Amino acid sequence: MSGISRRTVLRGVGVTMALPWLESLPVWGGPIATDGTSGPFPKRFGVLFMGNGINGNHWWARGSGAGMTLSKSLAPLEPLKKKINVINGLFNKPAVGMGIHPGQTGNLLSGVPLQKGPIVRAGITMDQVLANCVGRDTPRSSIVLACEQPMTGCHETNFSMAYSSHISWNSADSPAPNEVYPSVAFDNLFEIRASFRNPGILDRVRERAASLSRDVSSSDKARLDEYLTSVREVETRIERVRDATEQGERVRPQNGLPEDLREHMRVMCDIIALAFQTDQTRIASLLLARDLSSLSYPFLDVREGHHAASHDDLSDGYERIARFHVSQLAYLAGKLDAMPEGEGTVLDNCCLLWLSNMWAGWKHDNMKVPVVLAGGLGGTLETGRALDYLYAGDDNRKLCSLYLSIMDRMGVTLDRFGDAETRLQGL
Repeated sequence: MSGISRRTVLRGVGVTMALPWLESLPVWGGPIATDGTSGPFPKRFGVLFMGNGINGNHWWARGSGAGMTLSKSLAPLEPLKKKINVINGLFNKPAVGMGIHPGQTGNLLSGVPLQKGPIVRAGITMDQVLANCVGRDTPRSSIVLACEQPMTGCHETNFSMAYSSHISWNSADSPAPNEVYPSVAFDNLFEIRASFRNPGILDRVRERAASLSRDVSSSDKARLDEYLTSVREVETRIERVRDATEQGERVRPQNGLPEDLREHMRVMCDIIALAFQTDQTRIASLLLARDLSSLSYPFLDVREGHHAASHDDLSDGYERIARFHVSQLAYLAGKLDAMPEGEGTVLDNCCLLWLSNMWAGWKHDNMKVPVVLAGGLGGTLETGRALDYLYAGDDNRKLCSLYLSIMDRMGVTLDRFGDAETRLQGL
């Protein structure tokens, strides 16, 4: 794999810890040139999904750059508004006429008309198209995470369960499996074998980390210390969740997941941040709340579950739900923006896409969907803008045109994707 060297990982018993960008290790991050330097920093793509729409009264952005004004639901992005794009009016036309919840979710990232009935058939999603191409340069082609278990139950048809529970698809008949357990996702990231969980990661690579610290610049030493500290913090939080789950205490009912949804979402974002920082993968998806979600939000003072609350989508309670999910994008983007990479940050080389499958939950309206981008994708994506395509005409506001534009900037050029043959104008 280009850019991967024995000098870019710390190995210990039962663990492999990849390193972030360090100026003293030019082999990281790209093909090695004849002068020993590395190529451009890798571009990464991540998608965050919240089902059932948003509160349309509090979802807007006006202006640009530092002068951009954000609505109440988008307020968590205020510190990052120079590095985001709020996009209004994009339309997932292939979902029209396919029903409501599953029909508006199963093809959200593919633009392929769904097959109704007991046989599941959708289409490969754009994140997995990217994974099949750029994923060949990383240990993991992609990571697919979720904060809610897939739907189950005999009262649901196969297609409804699959389409509502997955946003990432490896092929027409195979959704990418969601990893819902933070401990498993963390172990996979650092190649931790179950029999070697103790002692902690840093204890097993301590000598190698100390040796590396002596060989790098003072600024790199500070970067390395900060990285190791962040890994330790995430590991500690995950171990608390793992211990509680194994003891049967403080677990979310029936599925053994962390009781505190806020902690679950944050640690999943932390795992994506670490994976991007260390180039373990360049493609990630995180399903925050699936379509027909049963998540509850007592910490937001909302009595109904997510899906039920969405039927009153203009309520204050549902606005708080939408803002909470936007805050996960703000958290992940903020983490990436605090990670130095060359003259910029990891976020500067990323594109994070936040979206939902509909606009208004009470009428299941998907004639436009809420979309936010964060990150400049290696300088190829202008940021700090509010873009409106609502009156551009159906052919000029296709969601799949956005995907073609993103894939172009990731070095994956297709003649068409889903229902789109043209790129999104003005992006």
